[in-house]
Amino acid sequence: MRAQAEAIEDFAAVLRELRESVGNPPFREMSGRSGAISHTTLHEATKGNRLPSWGTTVEFVKACGGDPAAYRERWERANQAVRSANAERPASAALEASVPKTAEAQALHIALEPPGPSEHDETSAPRSAAPVPGHGAGDVRALYPAPKRRGRYRLSSPGAVALAAAVIGTWAVVLIVVDHDSGKDGMEEYGNRAKNALTPADCPVQPTNPAPASPRHKGDAASFVADITLPDCTRVGAGQNITKVWRLKNTGTVPWDDYSLRRLDLPQKAGDCQTISDVPIADTEPGRTVDVRAEITTPRKPGLCYVRFKMVDGEGKVAFPGSRPVNFQVIVEGP
Repeated sequence: MRAQAEAIEDFAAVLRELRESVGNPPFREMSGRSGAISHTTLHEATKGNRLPSWGTTVEFVKACGGDPAAYRERWERANQAVRSANAERPASAALEASVPKTAEAQALHIALEPPGPSEHDETSAPRSAAPVPGHGAGDVRALYPAPKRRGRYRLSSPGAVALAAAVIGTWAVVLIVVDHDSGKDGMEEYGNRAKNALTPADCPVQPTNPAPASPRHKGDAASFVADITLPDCTRVGAGQNITKVWRLKNTGTVPWDDYSLRRLDLPQKAGDCQTISDVPIADTEPGRTVDVRAEITTPRKPGLCYVRFKMVDGEGKVAFPGSRPVNFQVIVEGP
């Protein structure tokens, strides 16, 4: 994790140097200049605890009178280092990180049942764990019902499944089962759609509904208001720079502080519409609307661009796992 920590600290140092170069203005003053981000978020960006979102970086640089474009490449390098470090963590480390340090972690005994019909009573133990991959001759089932509390229980990570697989042949093992949003950002639930199969004839693409889930923050809620630009199936030219604008409304009781739209369909390929990976959302109080702008570069070949985003909070966690992704879909025409 050293590379990740160094990338975060190096970028924080860049922001500190920028602020120092203009006389170290108070963060409250910088927040006032921005009008779109809180002073606490600006302060956090300089600490080096975590990489600020691109939206926070833009507002920080603008509040110091700088040009955000001059910092884009450095932010992208740091962001790539953070993502790479997360992807390379061993499964055991990922499992350990996903276990909450509270009483919400529930240790449940499970048994590996032999093949054949099961007399398992769904009413007494309604939650059964997923079968171990590669071992269809048995189920992994909870011997005791999950506690009746908010959230859905599941094996906390692929590391947990690997742990179960490691003990195939034994009859009992203890696993940690955690709440569905513990230590997870939820992005893996959406994956990459088979975009190669999509053509302009498929437009408009009808998104599927994810499994029902509570928002990450109690009382948080959002609604889609309108496509301000580029409604579905708008025809655009190849190799062009265009701007997509969505209008969203904060319909909950939680302010959106340092939220952003994170692109799901990654990595971006040459034939995709190109965007930044995190589209910033201006800080939005409950009851207010906000226009979110994504700058897009269309590919040079004709086709359909169908690109999806999920709203994430200031910690980079999916804010609304039970809501459909925000998307744009444009038809790219040849010269």
